[in-house]
Amino acid sequence: MVTRPRAGSSVFFPSLACPRLPAVSASRPVPADPAPSRTRRRPARREPEDTGRTFSTVANPESAFLNRELSWLAFNARVLAEARDERNPPLERLRYAAICGSNLDEFFMVRVAGVHRQIAAGVQTPGPDGLLPRQTLDLVRERTHDMLRQIEQAARRTLDDLAREGVRFSRIADLGKRARATLRERYLAEIQPVLTPLVVDPSHPFPYLSNLSLNLAVLLDAGEGEEPDFARVKVPVGVLPRVVAVGGHLVLLEDVIAAHLGDLFKGRTVLAAHPFRVTRNTDYEFEEEEAEDLLATIEDGLRRRRFGSAVRLEVGQGMPAGMVTFLQERLRLAPEDIFRLEGLLGTADLMGLPVDRPDLAFPPHVPAVPDLGDEEDGGIFDVLSAGDVLLHHPYDGFEGVLAYLEEAAADPQVLAIKQTLYRTGDDPRLLGALRTAAENGKQVVALIELKARFDEQRNISWARKLERAGAHVVYGVAGLKTHGKVTLVVRREEGGLRRYVHIGTGNYNPKTARLYTDLSLLSAHAGLGADVSELFNHLTGYAEATYAHLLVAPDTARSGLVALIDREIAHAGAGHDAWVRVKVNSLTDPGMIEALYRASAAGVRVELIVRGVCCLRPGVPGLSDNIRVRSLLGRFLEHARIFAFGGAGNPEVYFGSADWMSRNLDRRVEVIAPVLDPAHRDQFLRILATEWADQRGSWELNVEGAYEKLPGDFSAQRTFAEARHSG
Repeated sequence: MVTRPRAGSSVFFPSLACPRLPAVSASRPVPADPAPSRTRRRPARREPEDTGRTFSTVANPESAFLNRELSWLAFNARVLAEARDERNPPLERLRYAAICGSNLDEFFMVRVAGVHRQIAAGVQTPGPDGLLPRQTLDLVRERTHDMLRQIEQAARRTLDDLAREGVRFSRIADLGKRARATLRERYLAEIQPVLTPLVVDPSHPFPYLSNLSLNLAVLLDAGEGEEPDFARVKVPVGVLPRVVAVGGHLVLLEDVIAAHLGDLFKGRTVLAAHPFRVTRNTDYEFEEEEAEDLLATIEDGLRRRRFGSAVRLEVGQGMPAGMVTFLQERLRLAPEDIFRLEGLLGTADLMGLPVDRPDLAFPPHVPAVPDLGDEEDGGIFDVLSAGDVLLHHPYDGFEGVLAYLEEAAADPQVLAIKQTLYRTGDDPRLLGALRTAAENGKQVVALIELKARFDEQRNISWARKLERAGAHVVYGVAGLKTHGKVTLVVRREEGGLRRYVHIGTGNYNPKTARLYTDLSLLSAHAGLGADVSELFNHLTGYAEATYAHLLVAPDTARSGLVALIDREIAHAGAGHDAWVRVKVNSLTDPGMIEALYRASAAGVRVELIVRGVCCLRPGVPGLSDNIRVRSLLGRFLEHARIFAFGGAGNPEVYFGSADWMSRNLDRRVEVIAPVLDPAHRDQFLRILATEWADQRGSWELNVEGAYEKLPGDFSAQRTFAEARHSG
């Protein structure tokens, strides 16, 4: 006889308890035991969740550096605050909760996996904050257990709000007779053929569980006096949508499968079904130095990445202890790496619900279309000959960059196009422009970074398509990732050859250009063109390069930035008003942090907008009391990097692709360009000032290592958007 899963085995959201946000005191000592017992859990100190304050990122009160992993988790806590903020429409709050879940997935796949690897390698060297890898892992486990519960709580509350607006998730049992019949037809026609039931017994070993896979652990009656059989059914998320829409209801795919397990295990009695999800180490290092064919090496590495060791197991709250132990042993995980959740596993899958309710989302954002001339005006190259063009995405559309490439591809006077490609997306216009240029006989060089994490397969596909079109495809420099965002166009004109450049802070990806704030400079400046030409010769031919204007990592970026900071220190010593204003995604490099500490001690005012991880500790008397740090979040992901220096009354401004992290300054090819046009320099400074004045999405980092939400509703992002359309 075949039965339905037992009561209590549903994988839908039950009601959730209200967890509190933990806090680490700034005065809390570093754990003394570098290898604590696997079964011992340090009690978490907690704060109420809605205080507008994150937990402390100080892991060692004796260190001048904040803990990098705790700082990342504090960033995710700030994103989580947006998921709780009822000023955001409910579909947007759910999107923020999904982003939190996706962020945490990547954190485990890369950062936590890296800490595990350090422990396995026996690393006994403390990090900049003074902690050993084992101590860092202990703190991370404590925080992530709480954070996962907070994410599911935020999702649960938002789903309740959506239900009141008519967007409702339903259990199978709550559906009407007609809806259940329709769902069963869809299950038999579209879902069951994709499923593969796998029983574990002496002749069927425990199956491989792929990274981020959602599964049902199924117990089957094996007969009187026998232990139940264990079976695994993979929920085919990605192949099929996680959320199924039927008869005005939304149903989770795993609920649909669980309700029809009797059809999948015909002749067996299904005793129970419980969801679980596995996260694996994806921080695979490619041995490119020894590779004869880098593309083949990357493809092999991608296959091997699928088999990384497990670093996290998420299970439903109702899963029996014996089944949890069974999975834990098969995956070789410590008890602290098991996460019991009361709600949905894999919140990231809620990123795009099949719901068309504009009234429950942000109003559509329509970027301004930049005026870059037309054929009657001589086109974009005549516009650039008259002066540089600065674009502020997404308030200015990415259309201007695409038009620049498309016009270059079609212009018979253009002889060559050279471009770096890091994360390209799948927009056909960008690929089409480069293919058209190659087919038109132009010299096309595409420097494609095959090692862009999680975009390797797409970049390999682009490389092959461009090679077939006749483009010269280069895979970068061994040992470095090419992360700079530059394009060079060489054009024949009356006075001879002329170079045009695009330099940006964001990827050549039209999709993310609608979601990220970035800056693009289109220029015919001869000095910038000569520098970019030097850069490409260096990257493709290993020629020695000298730059008159650009700061290029790993060669001159670090030394150039430190020299600019030191210049402000000298200005302060001479009695001038000295200041440094920086906007980056992350600030973790010890050398750059120490340079900022020196500036603070010399009396230089330092204002930092660091969206994500910040290991600098502001406000410490005698060390960093002249430094203030804020983090800005919002509807759009803040992605631009800007570096401004007082210059004794004549400010110098730079922008580019590099965060202030050791990997960016030492192990990547990054491009940082000066802003040479005085009007554009003033515009950059206004951008920094407006973002510093933001209240709506801004948090300030205090001396205790905690972020505090700024009061008020002034929004820099809203101001920029309104200015584009009012102007």
